[in-house]
Amino acid sequence: MGVVRRFGADGLEAAARKRGKRKGRLKILALDETGQEKKGESTAGVKRQHMGCADGVANGINTVHAAWIREGTGQVLAGFRQRIPEEHIKDPVKSLVTALPLDLAFKTKGELAIGIVDDAVADGLVPGFVCGDEVHGSCTKLREHLEQEKQGYVLRVAKNFRVTMGNGTILTCEEAVKKLLKGRRRWEVRSAGKGPEGGRWHAWARIGTASSRRSLLIRRHLRTGELAFHHCYVPEGQPCAKARLVRAAGLRWPAEEESEFGKGQFGLDQSQVRLFHAIARHTVLACAALAICAVTAALLRDRTDTQAAPPVRPGQSPPADPGLIPLTVPQARRLLAAATAPSWPPGHIEHWDTWTRRHQASARWFHKRTKLGRDATISLVS
Repeated sequence: MGVVRRFGADGLEAAARKRGKRKGRLKILALDETGQEKKGESTAGVKRQHMGCADGVANGINTVHAAWIREGTGQVLAGFRQRIPEEHIKDPVKSLVTALPLDLAFKTKGELAIGIVDDAVADGLVPGFVCGDEVHGSCTKLREHLEQEKQGYVLRVAKNFRVTMGNGTILTCEEAVKKLLKGRRRWEVRSAGKGPEGGRWHAWARIGTASSRRSLLIRRHLRTGELAFHHCYVPEGQPCAKARLVRAAGLRWPAEEESEFGKGQFGLDQSQVRLFHAIARHTVLACAALAICAVTAALLRDRTDTQAAPPVRPGQSPPADPGLIPLTVPQARRLLAAATAPSWPPGHIEHWDTWTRRHQASARWFHKRTKLGRDATISLVS
């Protein structure tokens, strides 16, 4: 896995250098957990548990993944740890049947994330921030470990997460918003990065805590008013501007996208293996294939992006030729597969790829024009 993550990080760095987008761009290590449904009871780590892929409780295994994200360039899967239930580790028969390592110790998802982060840093992947969802934000050991290592983080936390204010008062995130963020002028509308349909706009606010290096970052949905909370830490000597934290918070979602690509394009969840080390080998192979296609797409992005200029007003007429979106990871996989094992008539895959990318470019243009009408109502407030 070390070879895979170094290849991916070096490839994304080369793509960023090629595009001239290295200075000021964030590097993020985003944590995410993903499940794989399994049948029976013979697979290492399998049990009935809550799994996001099943939208509830199901029989399967859970794995913590980390994505290395280069802002404005791309991302690759850079590490993983399978979660093994404590009762399986303590059961000598289960451990023997599923080939669990003799020295394997039970760890929570947050504790597994510590090992992933340490492995990445040891291989030279030092992120500006470690990002994760509420599962990782609620892990005290993970937060303390990152602070001890002088590693910045932006971790999602629940509304009942407790923070200590500057005056010593302890408040939940929800209470802090009600008491300290009264009035529109405390919120600032910012984009958390560009998605396929344009900027992802939200209202943001930041609340200071007892420590000058820690803060609570709050995101509010512009239409529904739904709140999301992020506990942030910025080490000494690094800029702690709110805009930088907002960018980091907006870069967490590619970790989920990489897991979806791994499953949908590279069979990450389609193995029929049972043993602990066999699952690990299959996961590494899927991550390697994903890294190859991700780096290929990143290196060819400028050469393959021929999209028409984006719309500038809501009623603008569409262009005669929408152009092509840049090469994506799924399309890189299809082209590489066709080149190495041709099974279609000559030119078929290239024709299908061109048609798909032109159709997506047209859809993006119309999505952006529609969003212009909505975004026109957004007023930036200080």
